[in-house]
Amino acid sequence: MKITKKISPAFEDFVFNWDYETYLELGGYGSGKSYHIAFKIILKLLEEKRKALVVRQVYDTIQESCYDLFCEILDEMGLLTSSPYEYRKDRNKVLALKSPLRFNFHNGSKIIFKGLDKPEKVKSINSVSIVWLEECSEINFGAYEELLGRIRTPDVSMHFILSCNPVGKENWVFTHFFRYLNEDGDEVVILDENKLYEKKCVIKNGVWYHHTLPTDNPWLPWQYLKRLDNMKTYDHYLYMVARWGRFGATGTRVLPQIVIPTNAKVFKKSIEELGPANQYFGFDFGFEESYNAVVSMAVDLRHGYLYIFDEIYVNHVTDDKMANIEEMTDLRDKINGLNESGYNKVIVADNEDPKAISYYRQCGYPIRACRNKFHGSRLSNTRKIKRFRKIFISPKCKNTIRELRDLTYKKDSKGNVIYDEFNIDPHTFSAIWYALDTVTVADLKDKNFNSKAG
Repeated sequence: MKITKKISPAFEDFVFNWDYETYLELGGYGSGKSYHIAFKIILKLLEEKRKALVVRQVYDTIQESCYDLFCEILDEMGLLTSSPYEYRKDRNKVLALKSPLRFNFHNGSKIIFKGLDKPEKVKSINSVSIVWLEECSEINFGAYEELLGRIRTPDVSMHFILSCNPVGKENWVFTHFFRYLNEDGDEVVILDENKLYEKKCVIKNGVWYHHTLPTDNPWLPWQYLKRLDNMKTYDHYLYMVARWGRFGATGTRVLPQIVIPTNAKVFKKSIEELGPANQYFGFDFGFEESYNAVVSMAVDLRHGYLYIFDEIYVNHVTDDKMANIEEMTDLRDKINGLNESGYNKVIVADNEDPKAISYYRQCGYPIRACRNKFHGSRLSNTRKIKRFRKIFISPKCKNTIRELRDLTYKKDSKGNVIYDEFNIDPHTFSAIWYALDTVTVADLKDKNFNSKAG
């Protein structure tokens, strides 16, 4: 079967090279890393009977990322089907299945998908010879080591493909593949990252290092590049990662884009112009050491702005007392008034306390459980809020400012950043997650510009 397909010249050598066990694909947003890795794997599985494993840290993120990308490429190649009947009839077709997520090839090749948030499911996998670790910087180093030790198939070459956007130098990807401190505190250089930025492709210690930029993707719209360049004006750290694919600029602050407005009139006017339709309310329950945190906010999706304009923050208060605090009853009356005017507004609360939600509802509060809290959701919710270009917090929201302005990621015993754990338990951050559970915040990185449609 002859296949004709255009690929980026920057990835041509990578797509057809299988001489190495480890491939590290790094670069800026939209450079085409994931697309060309998926295409590389498809070609290999068409040529040879192989089983490929695709992993991300959180399984729930796989279908809308890696799985859908494979579907797109196979469809462009005229090979995709979801019909078992068509698959049996046409031996050129690749069958896409969703329960569980997988692809079946007629020559016996398979692509399977797993999340490392449930590592016990990876331990029992057999006959895998190709592993793709997508967004590897978010994967725990221990899980990567577990894969290296567990994945083995006799009489066939093994290949591990790692891909990510460079993050902080404290991440294990940097310390494992570039530089680390030894027990004496001396720096050991495995590969100078600046050499990779210059050469674009370097082979060192049996590892294929490859660095690409958004400009290496010939299908990337100029408007997208312009948005990446605009990042320089509001988040220089993210700009260096997204536009230039460079390590060491992100630091450990979770929300570097926080702004405390100095002009109250301008801040108030911005919220008024957005109107009630764009207002959201979140409630994180607490009692002893934790706090009841209620946050009111407005969202400007067009510009990527989040406005936090009010908070309620108390602890050691039972639900019956909390429901009757003046600030709470004022908020209840406000939202009920909005709904009488035709708006459908609710307070979105932590779904782990259905009894409390039921009680507040009996007290006249328009309230429901959040839909975005599940195993591994802290990471996805954090990334969602990080997509806002600016987060404006009213000076009167002192607790929100205190929790979020200097919020940093935790590190493990080896100094690696843990991207779903923080230096404190930020109750206002949880309230924001819940409030925005149905709001989609555009992420430049998540857009796919490799298809012919652009």
